Amino acid sequence: MSALAPSLQAFFSERLINEKGASPHTIAAYRDTFRLLLGFAQQHAGKPPCKLEIEDLDATLIAAFLDHLEHDRGNSPRTRNARLAAIHSMFRYAALRHPEHAALISRVLALPAKRFERAIVSYLTPEEIDALLAAPDRTRWIGRRDHALLSLAIQTGLRVTELTSLRCQDVHLDTGAHVQVTGKGRKQRATPLTSQTVAVLRGWLKEREGDAEQPLLATSRGRALSRDAVALLVSKHAKTASHHCATLRNKTTSPHVLRHTAAMNLLHAGVDSTVIALWLGHESVEATQIYLHADMTIKEQALARTTPPNSTPGRYRPPDTLLAFLEHL
Repeated sequence: MSALAPSLQAFFSERLINEKGASPHTIAAYRDTFRLLLGFAQQHAGKPPCKLEIEDLDATLIAAFLDHLEHDRGNSPRTRNARLAAIHSMFRYAALRHPEHAALISRVLALPAKRFERAIVSYLTPEEIDALLAAPDRTRWIGRRDHALLSLAIQTGLRVTELTSLRCQDVHLDTGAHVQVTGKGRKQRATPLTSQTVAVLRGWLKEREGDAEQPLLATSRGRALSRDAVALLVSKHAKTASHHCATLRNKTTSPHVLRHTAAMNLLHAGVDSTVIALWLGHESVEATQIYLHADMTIKEQALARTTPPNSTPGRYRPPDTLLAFLEHL
């Protein structure tokens, strides 16, 4: 076994799991990165992964791997950068164990993330929200579950993994109604609920009849919904809603669009961006700036404040008859 294999194994077992306590999602993302990287390196070096050395994963190969992700696998710059972040994390750990490879490791760590254009966020208008909430067939159990999910997602702006991780005991519908959420970095937060969402969830919990530890939004077999299942049902109901709301036909509706919708509703209500950051569980206030860029209402209000007072513009009058002649040519 090469020096790379024990270092990579220690990176996952010691650094990620024991020292940092990384979430299962983080570990899975890092695992997939190195599966792809080792497979790519195997093709170029002609060695099985367990025989690869650290020097086989030099900056040239890593750069070629990143290009492969974009051009051959069709990954977006965001995905490319996420893979590079995982590689950088492992190489920073390897630098402590293998100082003899300091020069190679420093060149890998110097590989930059790729810049990309940030599109203006998409969100739903009030008319589109009403059409989407009316789309599930509430004569069926699954339709009532989907309506509860959509109502909760649009009002709270929870991430899709936060939605699927909710248990029945995380919902508190008494005075100060809220949901208790464990977000990124295992940070807990309480997100308040409106009276409409409380009514929907109270009816759903009564029908759900689940134990406190069971998933709030479950499949017909009682299992927690997957991320893909939530994305599919949101897309399905958006397609149904588009028959009654034409603007939805040209809009891609996903669970993250529902999160953006909650943020924009708060912004339109005059909520400060720092409060929105706390509401959504953002790491920093800067993350909420994308909503300010997307909101034309705020920009139009700012433009109205800068409009000069009404005044009649003066007309140029030539001071000389010869200049007047030339002006009228």
